[in-house]
Amino acid sequence: MLILISDAFDASLESKLKVFGEVTSDKTRAPEADVILVRAKTICDKAYIDAAKKCRLIIRGGVGIDNIDKAYAESKGIIVRNTPRASSIAVAELTFALMLSVPNHIVEYDQGMKGGQWLKNIKRTELYGKTLGLLGIGNIASKVAERAKAFGMNVVAYDKYVSSSAVATLVPSVEDAVKDADYISIHMPLTDETRGMFNKKLFAIMNRKPVIVNAARGAIIDADDMVKALDEGQVSWYCADVYPNDPPAEDYPILKAQHVTLTPHVGANSVENLLRIGDEIVATIKELKDNGKI
Repeated sequence: MLILISDAFDASLESKLKVFGEVTSDKTRAPEADVILVRAKTICDKAYIDAAKKCRLIIRGGVGIDNIDKAYAESKGIIVRNTPRASSIAVAELTFALMLSVPNHIVEYDQGMKGGQWLKNIKRTELYGKTLGLLGIGNIASKVAERAKAFGMNVVAYDKYVSSSAVATLVPSVEDAVKDADYISIHMPLTDETRGMFNKKLFAIMNRKPVIVNAARGAIIDADDMVKALDEGQVSWYCADVYPNDPPAEDYPILKAQHVTLTPHVGANSVENLLRIGDEIVATIKELKDNGKI
């Protein structure tokens, strides 16, 4: 069995995989590979899949699989998996760090101190007692909800695929989740339904000028509408770790917008999470191999 590590994983993964056969990071060997491991950088579209003639398994180290044409891969007999459990803590912690940074003015205070300013006149506000609206209530969002509850927040969530939650009050629509939220955190996959979901129509129903945190997928946001909402005060702040492309194009509107905090898609990049991703990949390969599926 030849395993191709196509993107960046923890350095220890290669040695862990050698029990299954040969391991390479030479991308030119994709046509020979039985198993291909990717993160966000490698795009497994139809052309890539057609070229990977021997591939039987693609594993995405992370939560989403929108960089893989799953339906086409499966039509070719290729199993597609991801590592949904591994990243939940790392992404939830970054989400909450971004959420905390805004009312505590961390960026402004830091820049002010380094610039010789004593910005004590800028007053902090608290998360305590505020309402957090979650879009999606899967593994990551549930971890965010647990942390929000510990801070004394009221947590509501919308998820069309979930009927109950121990950590959030479920509401029947996206609109119900955001209309009275002080903070909104996005945890939905990118689909035809969610692409551009955060647009001027949705911003118009938000009553509290919320802080919006996006550690899911950049294209869920209509960037032009977000900039306008920030300029007009419909949204008080936008925090993002995700973009339509990695890195975003130089003319991506959010990059030059006011009242934004941006990080370079590092939600899953904790040392501990990269180890967990590797362990989940090894377990997945072992399970499929033991069951005769690869």
